[in-house]
Amino acid sequence: MNAVFAALDFTSPSSELARRLIGVTVLIDGVGGRIVETEAYDFTDPASHCFGGQTPRNASMFGPPAHAYVYRSYGVHWCMNFVCCEEGHGAGVLIRALEPTTGMDIMRQRRGVDDVRLLCSGPGRLCQALGVTHQLNGAPLDAPPFQLLPATEPVSVVSGPRIGISKAVEVPWRFGLAGSRFVSRPFSRKGK
Repeated sequence: MNAVFAALDFTSPSSELARRLIGVTVLIDGVGGRIVETEAYDFTDPASHCFGGQTPRNASMFGPPAHAYVYRSYGVHWCMNFVCCEEGHGAGVLIRALEPTTGMDIMRQRRGVDDVRLLCSGPGRLCQALGVTHQLNGAPLDAPPFQLLPATEPVSVVSGPRIGISKAVEVPWRFGLAGSRFVSRPFSRKGK
């Protein structure tokens, strides 16, 4: 495992990894950008796909860390998590938004929009822009088509309640790059 993976420590709790992923660049087949928003989920969390135990749909989340868990949200959009903790634990980090940096023309074509802020601001948009489908479910993050690059500068991280869920909404496991205009929804000024 390379230095980026060692620094991220995919065996750590999802809330810790979600914070550390802010500022990291993720590329899929050379297309992507800097992670600016994440959400943490754990099998003890009633909002997590793992909460009820392992199923065929969520099996990747119980697999080895540093792999992708890709699923359909509401039968419409693909969403991508990075699996973490020890194998069998059931935890992951939803990649909610990127600041697009590489492969802009490809992302614009896939999304059908020109506004750079709308390319990857939300998990469904992000997956469409990066060409993520269920084919990547269970794929290792340290091998092609994935490439993770370390943050190039120090980042200031804010946190707050997760969005788009109906259970455990008060848990402050949504993390973002402070001041980023590429997050899916602004963070409260009370965020830490």
